[in-house]
Amino acid sequence: MSAAFRKAAKARQRPHRERAQPAARTKLGLLEKKKDYRLRAHDYHKKQNVLRALQKKALDKNPDEFYFKMIRSEVKDGVHVIKQPKDEITPEQAKLMRTQDIKYIEMKRVAEAKKIERLKAELHLLDAAGSGAGRHLFFVDTEREVREFDIAAHLDTVPELVDRVYNRPTIATLQREAVKGPTDPAHLKKLAQQRKNQYDLLRQRIEREKAMFVISQKIQTRKDLLDKTHKVKVKKETTTGPAIYKFKFQRKR
Repeated sequence: MSAAFRKAAKARQRPHRERAQPAARTKLGLLEKKKDYRLRAHDYHKKQNVLRALQKKALDKNPDEFYFKMIRSEVKDGVHVIKQPKDEITPEQAKLMRTQDIKYIEMKRVAEAKKIERLKAELHLLDAAGSGAGRHLFFVDTEREVREFDIAAHLDTVPELVDRVYNRPTIATLQREAVKGPTDPAHLKKLAQQRKNQYDLLRQRIEREKAMFVISQKIQTRKDLLDKTHKVKVKKETTTGPAIYKFKFQRKR
């Protein structure tokens, strides 16, 4: 066969064209080409291998086995996702964290701390109702001394002043000097109520200062999370404390 004949035969050959997509099966997707069956077969066998491996894993699984991802994960739109635990935060903390800056929170906390120290200096940490019962222990050697123990004689004061934990003068002081201060029961009751109110105010300020400290820590933690350094959560966030993260050590130049 001459070269001219081969050239003429090649010119008469019609180019191969893929057949057109029928309009009736457009909803079924594109019509496969001749070589697409290999890709489809490869994908089919790959999925079958995965299913067989999962079936074997399910058969070998211990029915009593439990791990937390069983309850911390779910399937959404066919995708397996892990539920992220929500940070525990009170509405008041959320409002302050959204509207105020950490410098403002810290300024308010320092102001509360100064007011607390001023109140403590005024009250001298006297005992008040609701602040917890105090105890004063006395040590003796025998049971007979326990039965015959006289608190007023041991403290060298009069029985009327035994219940006091402050301003409790001795008998010698009472004989040498006159009793100072109010002695009227109504006046004493009024002073006790004022002292109780002061302790209630002190307790409120201490709680407010602790709340401000927790809020400032949470704001600072959220700012630290903006760093792109790899980190791992060690302890989740609670209403009384921020979340704790362990950051990967990275040397700075």
